[in-house]
Amino acid sequence: MFMDSIMLGSLTFYRRILHETLFNPSRLAATPSSFARRDLPLADEKLHKLPTIGHAIAGVMAGATVSFIAAPVEHIKARLQIQYSNKKSERLYKGPIDCAKKIYKYHGIRGIYHGLSATLLFRSFFFFWWGSYDVFTRLLSEKTSLSTPAINFWAGGLSAQVFWMTSYPSDVVKQRIMTDPLAGGLNDGVRRFPDWKTATVTVYRENGWRGYWRGFLPCFLRAFPANAMALVAFEGVMRALP
Repeated sequence: MFMDSIMLGSLTFYRRILHETLFNPSRLAATPSSFARRDLPLADEKLHKLPTIGHAIAGVMAGATVSFIAAPVEHIKARLQIQYSNKKSERLYKGPIDCAKKIYKYHGIRGIYHGLSATLLFRSFFFFWWGSYDVFTRLLSEKTSLSTPAINFWAGGLSAQVFWMTSYPSDVVKQRIMTDPLAGGLNDGVRRFPDWKTATVTVYRENGWRGYWRGFLPCFLRAFPANAMALVAFEGVMRALP
């Protein structure tokens, strides 16, 4: 919830900044809720809306912003998820707090943020998510008679699937990096991936191009309903704000 709040909040902020400066410097300051409005006449809406490339750029900027929150959270989650022993006494980490403490003890803040560069790369694909969200929203608004929440639902679900189709290989590599042993005082094994390139090459060497898409189907199927409902809620709240 916190990560999504940072992502959507920063996305709205960057949309507004880009709208006021780079893409429409002469227009008066826009309120955040104006980006969620769908009640303007079509001609005026086209005139005043941020262009698709602006939404895409704002998505990249929001992805970079939330990466500094997401990287340590996803790192700790990934390490806990690969503890397969049924006996808690045999596990290296007792829970997320214990995991964070041990990593910090032996590797400092750099250890906590292990995988940050891979996270930044993965979330740069928000370019396609928010760019396609705007495209789908425009098309559905112009070509159909769907209600505003229905447009948000379909645009949110479809754009999320575009995002995962473009970003999934980078997510696989990110997970390999985040679950790679840190070595040192943790005694959790020998480190295999000193950098992103090594992890990418290893995935291909072990499983070919299919390795980059392992587990894609359940992720792809989950993306539509989860993000469709999230965008319905987000846009609804934005329209309700004064």
